[in-house]
Amino acid sequence: MAGAEREAVPPIHRSVLVRSDRVHVFDVFVREIGQWWPTSSHSLGDAEVVAVTVERHVGGRVYETDADGTECSWGKVLIWEPPERFAMTWESTRYEHGAPERRLSPEGAVTEVELRFLALGPALTRVELEHRGWERLSPDLARRYPGSYTAGWSLILDRMVAYAEGR
Repeated sequence: MAGAEREAVPPIHRSVLVRSDRVHVFDVFVREIGQWWPTSSHSLGDAEVVAVTVERHVGGRVYETDADGTECSWGKVLIWEPPERFAMTWESTRYEHGAPERRLSPEGAVTEVELRFLALGPALTRVELEHRGWERLSPDLARRYPGSYTAGWSLILDRMVAYAEGR
């Protein structure tokens, strides 16, 4: 139906508790992301990932650098409010998942990821993640992607917690 609005797709929500102060947890996410992010299974490039970079300002790039020097964009910083909030566009949803090579999908679109870092005590932080904008994708991808991303974000946040807590 031309001009019809797409059905709203609920955002993904995930949260974790980290036994560490908020400043440290925020820094682990944005400054040390390449140390704990599971790049062997969650990256865009075709080569080994040697770095993940967050340019720490609104409009800054978030990208991986592969061993061959190729940079693959993960998105751009939308909100930069250390140590409370960080949001970025999420470009992975523009690509065909499971394809033998990285290529843009005509059904894909950029979504958004926002994290909030809430101090619950001097050494306890809750990290709340919201991944939204699924309705921008084709109806087929909007049905398929959120399920895999829900599991992916759980894995990623668990890795961040373990790294931040020194496990």
